[in-house]
Amino acid sequence: MAGVWPGDTRCVVTLGFDIDGVSSWIGRDPSFVHRPGIISMAEYGPKRGVPRILRLLDDYDIKASFYIPGYVAETHEDMVREIVRKGHEVAHHGYMHEPLGDVPLDQEIEILEKTIDILERLTGEKPKGYRAPQFDSSVNTISLLAQHDFVYDTSMHDADVPYIHDIEGKKLVEVPVKWALDDFGYFAYVPQAGVRSAMQDPDSVFESYAAEFDGAYKYGTCMTMTLHPQVSGRPSRLSSLERLIRYARSHPNVEFMRGIDIAEYWLSR
Repeated sequence: MAGVWPGDTRCVVTLGFDIDGVSSWIGRDPSFVHRPGIISMAEYGPKRGVPRILRLLDDYDIKASFYIPGYVAETHEDMVREIVRKGHEVAHHGYMHEPLGDVPLDQEIEILEKTIDILERLTGEKPKGYRAPQFDSSVNTISLLAQHDFVYDTSMHDADVPYIHDIEGKKLVEVPVKWALDDFGYFAYVPQAGVRSAMQDPDSVFESYAAEFDGAYKYGTCMTMTLHPQVSGRPSRLSSLERLIRYARSHPNVEFMRGIDIAEYWLSR
């Protein structure tokens, strides 16, 4: 698989941060707005995790992609503007973190367009990237993204390098994901919401990330991270990501790229 990237690049790492904030919990159960413990945990992401992550990215001169639900964007406008100011990508992640598998078409269009408008108002341009909440697209999602002039989706699990959806003459790049590179399964623990992951220690999570990197490097693929500031923004857990950055950079010909940069390169090939 080596040789699919530009120049001498052997493998690409893309850091994607899903700033779900309270949206994923309210979307799961609206009654959670009356559970201060859950809400405070969720708000840790935009409030504490994102600034810490931005400092880490600055330290290593890395540009990343931030997938933000519309509700979180409109309730944390200064955060969105700061992400853009630092040169990172702001991309679409639903409105209230709605899984789309059973959502009617008209409602999915409303969700898509509502958040497009919010992100365009805050960033000055329409979002070009999209990640389905919980990676749960509908049968209509890819077609709707093409109709709304998105450049890429990053929700599918069926490849290790990007590929192109051809929808009625329009091309949409897929930047594939995998659950093994999603921090939520390693760290999340919210018993009130029925979420009881094993809460692994940062060292073991780094070993999992490093093993995934080793595979990506060996085969010349794309390592697409899905990280949540309310989870990985905690100090000890962010150390797993920092160790991964250092580990990846100890190998020659590794590039960190935003999702949009990967997609635009793939379209130019």
